[in-house]
Amino acid sequence: MLGLYVHVPFCSAICNYCNFNRGLFDADVKARYVDALISEIGHQKSEISPSADTIFFGGGTPSLLEPDEIARIIAACESAFDLAADREVTLEANPESVTEARLAAYRRAGVNRLSVGVQSFREDELRRLSRLHSADRARAAFGEARAAGFDNISLDLMMWLPSQQISEWLESIDAAIALGPEHLSLYMLEVYPNAPLKDDMARAQWSQAPDDDVAAMYMAAMARLEAAGLVQYEISNVARPGRQSRHNLKYWTDGEWLGFGCGAHSTRAGVRWKNVSSTAEYIEQAQRGGALATDVRHLTPDEQLGDALFTGLRLVDGIDGNAIQTRYGVDVWRRFGPDLEPFLEAGCLRRDGHRLSLTRQGMLLAHEVMAVFV
Repeated sequence: MLGLYVHVPFCSAICNYCNFNRGLFDADVKARYVDALISEIGHQKSEISPSADTIFFGGGTPSLLEPDEIARIIAACESAFDLAADREVTLEANPESVTEARLAAYRRAGVNRLSVGVQSFREDELRRLSRLHSADRARAAFGEARAAGFDNISLDLMMWLPSQQISEWLESIDAAIALGPEHLSLYMLEVYPNAPLKDDMARAQWSQAPDDDVAAMYMAAMARLEAAGLVQYEISNVARPGRQSRHNLKYWTDGEWLGFGCGAHSTRAGVRWKNVSSTAEYIEQAQRGGALATDVRHLTPDEQLGDALFTGLRLVDGIDGNAIQTRYGVDVWRRFGPDLEPFLEAGCLRRDGHRLSLTRQGMLLAHEVMAVFV
């Protein structure tokens, strides 16, 4: 089934490290943007409604939309698609943008999974990332989500922060475990050349930890999370059994999805495209029924194969060679074996019959291994 991604580009403030397609919140623009989203989704309606089983509101800060706006967008999806009864509907939220009453209203609107952007449970680190919330506010937001009826909550945490020590990173891991979420996503900070954080780091003489320390952060965090019952299923993601992100799994299992909103990406039937990036241009084009897609690419069979292998190897279960053979007519080991053999000998790869997967140590070198496929 299809996954549906809905991009919400508004933020109350712009974090100094962020490189996503976003802008500052404006109530009037937001209202017109929601109308544009509903218009775009409505254009998907046809006599035979495609099946979909996930909706993911990402951003930006989707929790800046009112619950009734979220309900309208979900209703538009219900009208244009054959949505599964057990659909997963995820809303990304920042701790400072929610209350128990607001969260309960999102739950009534049809949201059944919450992804909370915590990033750190240390006050000094939150300040360095220019986050608006405190560690206590993050804990309070989690409690409010539980009180509002959410039984599927994911937390985002970020490692390799400026001047972060291994012990400090593990404080955030332990704080997250103490809350008892169903899912955790662990991201490594990437300092982009044009990000204000880069200048902040230069002025304050902050630096990121050596690579060996980052590896230790990753391995120690995964060990603690596993001991707490959160099982790793992808390079950066852990979950309690049955609580993996069904939407994100589409990206890693050669699935298909449609993206709505400015800058949203889509992949379907061997074609990949993205919407216009500008919020203003998106609203104007959507309102007059104009073309929204840019950078339309018809993927070659080799490109589709490379993507399936590249993304599939992110999963702990790895790549099913039989499935690849059936879908693409390619014996993975016969084609790529000579290039992969050194990683197998180094203990970075595991080959078990027809299945090929990264070891946890190999996940630290994932990009080097995956480069074989592109």
